[in-house]
Amino acid sequence: MCTYSIVVPVYNRPDEVDELLQSLKEQSFSNFEVVIVEDGSKVPCKDIVDKYKDQLSIHYYIIENSGPGPARNYGVGQSRGKYVIILDSDCILPPSYLKQVDHSFRHYNADAFGGADRAHADFSATQKAVNYAMTSFFTTGGIRGSEKKLDKFYPRSFNMGLRKSVYETLGGFSKMRYGEDIDFSIRIFKGGYACYYFSNAWVYHKRRTDFRQFFRQVNHSGKARIDLYLKYPESLKIVHCLPAVFTIGLAIILILAIVYPPLLLLPLIYMVALFIDSLIKNRSLKVALLSVPASFVQLTGYGTGFISAVWRKLIVKQQ
Repeated sequence: MCTYSIVVPVYNRPDEVDELLQSLKEQSFSNFEVVIVEDGSKVPCKDIVDKYKDQLSIHYYIIENSGPGPARNYGVGQSRGKYVIILDSDCILPPSYLKQVDHSFRHYNADAFGGADRAHADFSATQKAVNYAMTSFFTTGGIRGSEKKLDKFYPRSFNMGLRKSVYETLGGFSKMRYGEDIDFSIRIFKGGYACYYFSNAWVYHKRRTDFRQFFRQVNHSGKARIDLYLKYPESLKIVHCLPAVFTIGLAIILILAIVYPPLLLLPLIYMVALFIDSLIKNRSLKVALLSVPASFVQLTGYGTGFISAVWRKLIVKQQ
């Protein structure tokens, strides 16, 4: 029996799986297996997986498309490790990742953990800008991946792990299409399990490659927040409402600026702050410039999704 089972659902991303498996091959800790679940992909990654069969303890399964949550549950059902680590297929691990996870699990005697994500030096400027928007203090990304956060840290599916016995007791991920990882994290905390933020167990996360995909992603996340509220009313915090407040405020400023143009200074000051902060952190003029629209996409995408879900599910009571 191995110590760790790394479970990765895949949907039409063979190239990214190749990068992830290459980073797993280079881990300084070796007591693990890899479980790849092909979730009904039209572009399978079997040839990629076969390339690593002599270098990794790897298992490959094909299921009908069912979404990331059920795909992870299937993979965990086939796993043999004492601990389960859930990763997204668009992640790349630093060589010390598993060593850090193992050290932290033993040090804290944890039942579950979550870790942060970063942008790799080889990522595109847009991917780095999106990463900035998702992790910056100047957006609600500031509550993710930091020990100095505005809300309790909830492990996300791109980098989370737990004892397999806890996973099975909780029944794994729900069938929610979006927000299923937060739903699972809430159940971990409600179950009274010891869940920690492992600051040294971070991953490189590619995220979306263009702003349209990014908008769709965060828009769905905003909608999912209301689904989570309906299941767990106590889970909704003030910070989750901030993108909606930002979106409404921005709309009001743009309308009023028609008769009073100086109001445009407010979003302009915010844009300058984003640019300077990103320039300091990323040391790239191009990334800093792209970080401004990326941050507005992050806030307005989430905000509009949140507002539409409030209207449909809380006011109109649409099922």
